[in-house]
Amino acid sequence: MIDQAFTLEKKTAIVVGAANGIGRATALAFAAAGAHVACADVEEPGAKTTAAQIEAGGGQALPVHLDVTDGASCKNAVAAAVQRFGGLDVLMYGAADSDRAATVLELDEATWDRVLRINLTGAFLMVKAAIPAMITRGGGSIIMIASQLGRVGSPGRAPYCATKGALIQLAKVLAADHAAQNIRANTISPGPIETRRMLRRWKDMDEARKMMGPKQLLGRLGLPEEIARAAVYLASDASAFMTGSDLLIDGGYTAI
Repeated sequence: MIDQAFTLEKKTAIVVGAANGIGRATALAFAAAGAHVACADVEEPGAKTTAAQIEAGGGQALPVHLDVTDGASCKNAVAAAVQRFGGLDVLMYGAADSDRAATVLELDEATWDRVLRINLTGAFLMVKAAIPAMITRGGGSIIMIASQLGRVGSPGRAPYCATKGALIQLAKVLAADHAAQNIRANTISPGPIETRRMLRRWKDMDEARKMMGPKQLLGRLGLPEEIARAAVYLASDASAFMTGSDLLIDGGYTAI
């Protein structure tokens, strides 16, 4: 028997970064659990593809073009979801910049600023836009994709590690500030996942599996669907007593 606490029936979610990878997997998982899903991304064709996949499976979805570096765009994305589906219950923030490996001596200010603007300030702008709609709804769940690199350092990844650690802290503050309004805030910290981000550092996924897989205790890379299942948990009433927490799903990377 399926535990009905995990259902997202009658809930509306915005998934930021829905065009591919963890975001797409999460949007599909939310829809499979019964949610109406606004698929938001700066890559509009990818957002449309994800929304089409949801609707082909019998769900309801809305593709939304979103630039997380623009506060007005964030407000418009929330307004579009509310107008289409009648409210907002869940925000999943998964936008992240494709930063290059470099020490702080090698980084230019523009690169540093861009990573912070997308990874961190974009999350701030989206929660700022989403929280009033959640208050109107009587509560909600905020989920932000952090990283195991928000807990441990990685050479040449200063802005990425800094922003992912900051998201973990931001969730704690949001949880404290909005608990009285029945709004929960948590992060998910994935380890290395089989998404196209891997191909920015390795020539193909086979090489990524060979080089990165053994670094995890479980001996492999994670799958986007494995992170999406955790997002469903945090979005649903199954996690009703969980807020201000970081859900670490890293195959044992940080255990030793």
